[in-house]
Amino acid sequence: MSSKYIVEGGNVLKGELKISGSKNASLPVIAATLLNEGIVELENCPDIHDVKIMLEILQNLGCKVTYNNSKIIIDSTMLNCYEIPNSLMHEMRSSVIIVGALLRKNW
Repeated sequence: MSSKYIVEGGNVLKGELKISGSKNASLPVIAATLLNEGIVELENCPDIHDVKIMLEILQNLGCKVTYNNSKIIIDSTMLNCYEIPNSLMHEMRSSVIIVGALLRKNW
């Protein structure tokens, strides 16, 4: 059985739609902020569980994190740890992407 959409013309479509940022794009960028050793501002980040866990991991590593209305500010100048708590690692499979940034650091 096939489905159909029948569009009847005569009406102009108008309006606005705000599209949230992508989790698969946001998580690697958040991890890359560890390489900066400074302050990074990210906009249009999705308000989802994985992003929140990633930010909590960064806080555990010593970063200062502010998250407000899809805007994230990460200050990694005080990064002073390289161990990610197991409880947070188990919360999100993709937390492994932080490892590359941590390996780049000279501990």
